[in-house]
Amino acid sequence: MAISTEHKQRKNRYTSGLAQLRFEVPNAWTKEESLYLYQTKNHKVPIDQIVYEDCITGMENIPPASVDLVIADPPFGIEFSGKTGQYNRKAELVTDGYKEITENYAEFTEKWVSMLPKIMKPTASAYIVSGWTNLGDVINSVKKAGLTVVNHLIWKYQFGVFTKKKFVTSHYHILFLVKDEKKYFFNKYEFYPEDVWMIPREYKSGQEKNGTKLPEKLIERFINFSTRPGEMVFDPFMGNGTTATCAKGMFRRYYGFEINQNMKSVHESLIVSVKPGCYYRDLREMKPTVEDLVRKYPHLRKYLDLSTVENENFYRFDDVDRKNLSEECSK
Repeated sequence: MAISTEHKQRKNRYTSGLAQLRFEVPNAWTKEESLYLYQTKNHKVPIDQIVYEDCITGMENIPPASVDLVIADPPFGIEFSGKTGQYNRKAELVTDGYKEITENYAEFTEKWVSMLPKIMKPTASAYIVSGWTNLGDVINSVKKAGLTVVNHLIWKYQFGVFTKKKFVTSHYHILFLVKDEKKYFFNKYEFYPEDVWMIPREYKSGQEKNGTKLPEKLIERFINFSTRPGEMVFDPFMGNGTTATCAKGMFRRYYGFEINQNMKSVHESLIVSVKPGCYYRDLREMKPTVEDLVRKYPHLRKYLDLSTVENENFYRFDDVDRKNLSEECSK
């Protein structure tokens, strides 16, 4: 796409949409390049494994500087089984064995968070999902572990449990953490990535689950922003195995723990149904189309060599594409 530079002399003049038009994804790989990295990268931990044991015990055996990304959705620390009526799901489809924290939540959190700096590479990041109830314990543990909070994200979903004398909770907190502020990898593939993410919860009728399930779209954002193809994604609380299936479908490797032994057959069934790379898309294809930007900012036409527009392909990855990818992966 040829973009005119005739207006560069006007240094102090702001033109809405122009920076977005000129934005280029800093790191992007074709599907062939990603497959090569997926097949050739070496790792210190066994690739593509879920170990069915307590993560605090398990992390003691992980070699130093082994993982590129940590995605953690720990137990809530509240009375929760996922089977009660307010969660609008069939109890028989929630796998038995979900275990809540019976010990002091602050102590439990400090134990597993304190192990993250050892296993994280200097370039690694971590995303910890938390409700507001125990957020203070998570933040205190992060500080004690010496990790740096880069962003405090909000995941806004589409509903909450009905209340009578307080506001309905319809969001989760996500702490974006790094081990080394100067070395961590961050791939800004969106021009203006905000810290509030509006992502609906997923409901897959008839599918067995372990308590609650994070949306695939949420996990995929973590992976796209903070890893390269072939890198290791670690999840200490595998739960429904969404981190594993998303990692495999995006040409990443995974490793993690799950204390609920009853989830093993569910995990195996889900993971085997996903082909390596079947969710993968070149990040350049996720940019807004030139046509969309010009429609939103008509004045941008004067910056374009419009003769090239009809001869180039522009893509946008949306929820329709995601549905098609999901169907492709399940074939």
